[in-house]
Amino acid sequence: MLAAMSATADSPGSPVAAVARNGGGDACPGALRLHRADDGALARVRIPGGVLTADQGRVLLDAAERLGDGALHLTSRGNVQLRGLRREHGPELSELLVAAGLLPSVHHERARNVVASPLAGLDGLGHGGLRSWLVELDALLCGSERAAALSGRFLFALDDGRGDMTALGADLTLLAGPDGRATLRIGPGDTGTPLPVPCAMAPRAALLAAEAFLDLAADPGIWRVSALPEDVRAALPAEVARRAGLVPPAERPAQAAQAAPSEPAAAGAPAPGAVTGPGGRTALHVGVPMGRLTAGRWRALLETAEHHGSGELRCTPWRGVVVPGLDAAAARQALDSLAGAGLVTGAGSPWSGVGACVGRPGCAKSLADVRAEAEAALGPAGRLPVYWSGCERRCGHPHGEWIDVVATPEGRRITHVRGDTRATPVTVRDDPAALAAAVAAARGIRA
Repeated sequence: MLAAMSATADSPGSPVAAVARNGGGDACPGALRLHRADDGALARVRIPGGVLTADQGRVLLDAAERLGDGALHLTSRGNVQLRGLRREHGPELSELLVAAGLLPSVHHERARNVVASPLAGLDGLGHGGLRSWLVELDALLCGSERAAALSGRFLFALDDGRGDMTALGADLTLLAGPDGRATLRIGPGDTGTPLPVPCAMAPRAALLAAEAFLDLAADPGIWRVSALPEDVRAALPAEVARRAGLVPPAERPAQAAQAAPSEPAAAGAPAPGAVTGPGGRTALHVGVPMGRLTAGRWRALLETAEHHGSGELRCTPWRGVVVPGLDAAAARQALDSLAGAGLVTGAGSPWSGVGACVGRPGCAKSLADVRAEAEAALGPAGRLPVYWSGCERRCGHPHGEWIDVVATPEGRRITHVRGDTRATPVTVRDDPAALAAAVAAARGIRA
C-alpha cells in the first residue's frame, strides 16, 4: 500500500488518480484530492468521531510544519485541514497518513464523515460511550464497495442521547437510548424519520441506510438525504427497514411506537473547562480561536494528553478539543497551562462562540479578511455564537441559533438565524466600531 500511495495523481493507475475519478460527484476536498486555494493546496483529513491518538496528532503536526503552513485547522465536522501545501506534497502526505492509520482506505477516505458526541462516556451523561459504534461503522464503511460512492458532504452522526449531534444536519443519526435501545434517524434534524433499531445492529443499519440512499438517489448529483425528491425521501425509511429486516415506521403498532426511546432535545456545544466524570476522572474541553491550532497550541494539547491524560484527543464539531483521562489535580494545572497557550478554557473568554471561515488572503472568493475583522470586534462573551463569512457560501457555518455575519459588496450583513428562520438583516458599511457594536448587540451583549 505504501508503495502504491507514492504514485502521483497524474499516474492513471495510482490510488490518487482512482479517487480523483470516483469522487462521489462533488469537489469536496480530501486527503488525496487536494483543493486549490489562494494560500496553496488544502488537504482535509477525515477523523471519524474526531478521535486521535497523541501519536497520530504528532504525525499531523509534522505534516503541517514540513509541508504546510505550520498549523492544523479544525472543521465544523471535527476533521483536520492542512493548508499551504504544494501540489507535489500529495504523495508524501498520503505516505504519512497511511503509516499513522489515518487513511485505512483510499477509496473511502472522503466517505468517512462521522461526528460523535465528544463527551460520550466521560461525564456520566448520555447513555454510555460510543466507541464500539464508531469503530464498527468506520470499518463497515471502508468495507463497503457501494459506500465509496458517497459524497464528501454526506454526514453520519453518533449521539449518546444527550442531543448534541441532532442540530448538526446529519444525513443519518444514530441515537443511543436507555436500556440498550437505539434509534436511527433518517434525514436531518427534526425532519428526520426515526427508525428503532437493536443497539447491536445500529452501525450496520446506518451503513444499509447509506447504501439505500445511493441506490434510490440514482442521480450522482444528489449528495444529501435532504436533496432527494420528496417521494423518494419518503420511501427511504421503509427501504432501510426492509434491508435491515426491521418493521417499517408506518407498520409499527401503537404500543411499539410508545415504547420507542424518546428523541432528545437538541443541545449545543459543551462549555469549555474541566468535566468530571465517573470515578473522579476529568476531561478537559477547550475551544480553539478560529479553529486554528498553531504548533504551540497543538503541542500543549499533545503533551497534556500524553503526560496527564489517556493519550487520546477528540476534535469536536465546534472547533474544540477534548482531552480525557486526567486526575483532578493534574486537570487544574493543565487547564491553566492550556489557557496560557491561548486556548479557550472558560465560557467567559471573548473568543467563546466566535468563528470564521478562512477569508482573505486564503480564499479567492472571499470579499474580506473576516478573521481579522472578527478579532477586531471581540468583546465580552455573548449569549449567541457568531460566525463571520467572507462570501455567501458561508463555508463551515454552525447550525441551530447563531449570528450570521457575511461580507457583501455593500458592507457586512448581520442576521439572527434560528434553524431555517432568518430575522431581518442589518447591514453595516465600512465602520469597524459600528460593526463591532452591531455584532455585540445581535449576540445579546450589553454595553
